[in-house]
Amino acid sequence: MKFLLVLSALLAALLLSAAGSGVTYVDHEKVTAALAKGGPLVTAEDLLVSGSHREKAGQVEVHDKETDVIYVVEGEATFVTGGTMIGGKVTKPGQSLGTDIKGGDTHHLSKGDVIVVPAGVPHWFKEVPHSISYYVVKVLKA
Repeated sequence: MKFLLVLSALLAALLLSAAGSGVTYVDHEKVTAALAKGGPLVTAEDLLVSGSHREKAGQVEVHDKETDVIYVVEGEATFVTGGTMIGGKVTKPGQSLGTDIKGGDTHHLSKGDVIVVPAGVPHWFKEVPHSISYYVVKVLKA
């Protein structure tokens, strides 16, 4: 419970710093829709907050200038971090996608878990047995 309070305070601080002196508010309907289908909730110069949902594995990702903070709100998945990306191709500036990870650490993510993936670290939703819904806060570095 204490961890959730700290996480909430961190998210609030990030949102307030991104909004300058203003406050960014996202109503529950938009949040629910983003968690069901995926989509952005807050976009700012130095961060992006999104709701995400997936029902199957994804591709290996590496972001050169984005740290991903992932908070699982429902479901479970096998998530791999680190190691070496296999079959990587640059898909847009600062991002590569691949097909596999050689080595790396395997994590079983489930409801309530938080994982932070620093910029430059390969990561991958390798297995999604049913579905998983999660928030992603992308902290962008210049």
